[in-house]
Amino acid sequence: MPPWPRNSGLKKQHSVEYWMMASLLYDGDGGETREAIRVSDPVIADAFFVPFFSSQSFNTHGHNMTDPDTMIDRQLQIDILKFLRQSEYWQRSGGRDHVIPMHHPNAFRFLREELNASILVVADFGRYPKNLSNLRKDVVAPYVHVVDSFKDDDSSDPFESRPMLLFFQGRTIRKDEGIVRAKLAKILAGYDDVHYEQSYATQGSIKAFSIFFSVKEALEPGYMVEQLRNIPKERWVKMWRRLKSVSHHYEFQNPPKKEDAVNMLWRQVKHKLPGAKLAVHRDRRLKIPDWWGQRR
Repeated sequence: MPPWPRNSGLKKQHSVEYWMMASLLYDGDGGETREAIRVSDPVIADAFFVPFFSSQSFNTHGHNMTDPDTMIDRQLQIDILKFLRQSEYWQRSGGRDHVIPMHHPNAFRFLREELNASILVVADFGRYPKNLSNLRKDVVAPYVHVVDSFKDDDSSDPFESRPMLLFFQGRTIRKDEGIVRAKLAKILAGYDDVHYEQSYATQGSIKAFSIFFSVKEALEPGYMVEQLRNIPKERWVKMWRRLKSVSHHYEFQNPPKKEDAVNMLWRQVKHKLPGAKLAVHRDRRLKIPDWWGQRR
């Protein structure tokens, strides 16, 4: 499979479908550490990965939703849905054991309701009704980060070796016209140990290695920088170690590696399969007329 293009920009953040497919096509070493492998006989398959790049289709053909090109994205959705419905394996389960990436919030936007029984791979549930996507049956995938990973992170004193206090790389103009980010850029300008670059969208983090500021606090001149400077070295190192211990779970790579983002996704898919199989069995249960109720 060809490598992901380096000049793809923001399209990479929703490229989960590519990395999942690449992991299945990879035939090299490490099969014993992978959470999912491709089989040639569909009869013995536990799940079916649908290799339709819905996020890339939207980014390529439908990103400007009013352009005529968006009809190409719609037609592709019609075609893949027709293909699936003609498959005996889709018919066998009603699509419940089919894995379909829809990581971009607008991916498969025309016909997504037709796939509400399948295992969807999404970024979050913000734009989906509960009957379409929910944590009970679906998998939440992290964004693929669009900046290069920092590999050389084994310094004997990581706190002292870092001259940069704060690094930000993201779009300033975004939701709500980027009002907060634009103000923050002005406030942080002029600090020698703060890097604020306006190129890509960034990802969130978790409490174990994060410092949270409210909008009000962040926009108070000098407040955030002062708070960051006052973080004790001991606390900083503890957070750094925690971040380092989990960061490999967020790395999408080809070939896949043990417990990287792709393998973690497949592990979550595996956890959804018992529920999918139970739903299939419920639909197949023997249905007997209620003679007793009719006689009353």
